Amino acid sequence: MKIHKEGHRLLITLLVVLILINLLIRFFWPAGLVVTGLASLIFYLSVLQFFRDPKREIQKRDDQLVYAPADGKVVVIETTEEQEYFNDKRIQVSIFMSPTNVHINRNPVSGKVNYFKYHPGKYLVAWHPKSSTENERTTVVIDNGKQEILLRQIAGAMAKRIKTYLQVGENVVQGEDLGFIKFGSRVDILLPLDAIVKVEIGQKVKGNQTIIAQL
Repeated sequence: MKIHKEGHRLLITLLVVLILINLLIRFFWPAGLVVTGLASLIFYLSVLQFFRDPKREIQKRDDQLVYAPADGKVVVIETTEEQEYFNDKRIQVSIFMSPTNVHINRNPVSGKVNYFKYHPGKYLVAWHPKSSTENERTTVVIDNGKQEILLRQIAGAMAKRIKTYLQVGENVVQGEDLGFIKFGSRVDILLPLDAIVKVEIGQKVKGNQTIIAQL
């Protein structure tokens, strides 16, 4: 299992800490070593799986198709007034990422990054309606040459660190890594009103595999 680069330092640090704790337990309380050792192993494996990086190749690159930028469950499909960049109505599709999901974010389309901004904010639960505008978040706009797609990485109650690898002016490739959100979060995709949405509320989606919409 490949581990994403965002987890390397944390996992090494955690492994050292757990080993030290178990060495102390062995010295001061040998009878408890089995329990603490098992608990440490379970805890470490649970954190390890969070940073897993499965290989996800897009079968067909097509900028008229918007692929899921994240694993998770579709929790919002609605028309909304986007007030940060477009200042008009857009179709919003939101994906909630639980702690058990892969937390890598991927480019839904290829194109040029026209806009990027980081917003500090609150840490409301990711499915809260106000999390899109009040939580810590980043906004990225990708222009595929014909239309622009806006994507927001939103921190949840557990996630308090968002990583975004893109810069304004950069040309990105559909399916490649866009960023990472640690420990529970949400991703919003803002689409043109004439986009044909291909998912439903409650549907589970996978990054680079599920088609969210057709432009």
